[in-house]
Amino acid sequence: MKNITVIGSGTMGNGIAHTFAQNGFSVSLVDISDAALQKALQTIAGNLDRQIKKGSIDEAAKTATLNNIKTYTDVKDGAANADLVVEAATENREIKLKLFKQLSEVCKPDVILASNTSSISITEIAAATANPANVIGMHFMNPVPVMKLVEVIRGYATTDVVTDTIMELSRQLGKDPVEVNDYPGFVANRILMPMINEAIYTLFEGVAGVHEIDTVMKLGMAHPMGPLQLADFIGLDVCLAILKVLHNGFGNPKYAPCPLLVNMVTAGHLGVKSGSGFYKYTAGSKDLVVAEKFA
Repeated sequence: MKNITVIGSGTMGNGIAHTFAQNGFSVSLVDISDAALQKALQTIAGNLDRQIKKGSIDEAAKTATLNNIKTYTDVKDGAANADLVVEAATENREIKLKLFKQLSEVCKPDVILASNTSSISITEIAAATANPANVIGMHFMNPVPVMKLVEVIRGYATTDVVTDTIMELSRQLGKDPVEVNDYPGFVANRILMPMINEAIYTLFEGVAGVHEIDTVMKLGMAHPMGPLQLADFIGLDVCLAILKVLHNGFGNPKYAPCPLLVNMVTAGHLGVKSGSGFYKYTAGSKDLVVAEKFA
């Protein structure tokens, strides 16, 4: 397995491409916009420069990594020769189903199709393809080049051979894969999102402020980042989408998104990506400032 196609060049996609390329794989990075692809390459180059400053790689490794990545704006061109496709497109069910149907038509018959989805059913995604046995979840954590975990999700039809292949491939990337079964939220988000939602409810109900809630969780539970700051980092729209998947999938009111979260997403306050969420984000500033709404 040498030829890897990554669909989507956003935060997760460029991180996945970076990781494969740095480990010697030939990577085809696909997005609908050439501008998005160029931005992704700039991001990867910047992250490689940070690794150089830390002494973890040298200039030759940076050059080799970038040379291992080719960009495409057409899925057929970018995926035709892939041994593995990793989809990291928008966390939207309809987009993913359409994309996997297309991949099933343009890729080699024995290709493994993986999704980086954080919550959408791998079984449902696989059902849109001609070969559900070769479809699996590879849920990387952000930032991908740094975080060790890969959640490997078996769909209902995923074979042992495909699962074992992806587990071993993850180890080749220097990751620690964990195999889980396909139920809403898998493991990571089934546990994480209710915690984040409860933190938002705690703010919504006036129990404590943003800074206070995050401080309790950092100092009391040894979390490196408080749940509200983490929600901003993930993206409040993504958090809301995952909670909806959990709520719809289990039919349990404990997964119902907090009304405050719904309102913030509706208003476009999505966290880091929009410049404002529970905290305010200013370009070039590392200070953590509570958003005016909650100050």
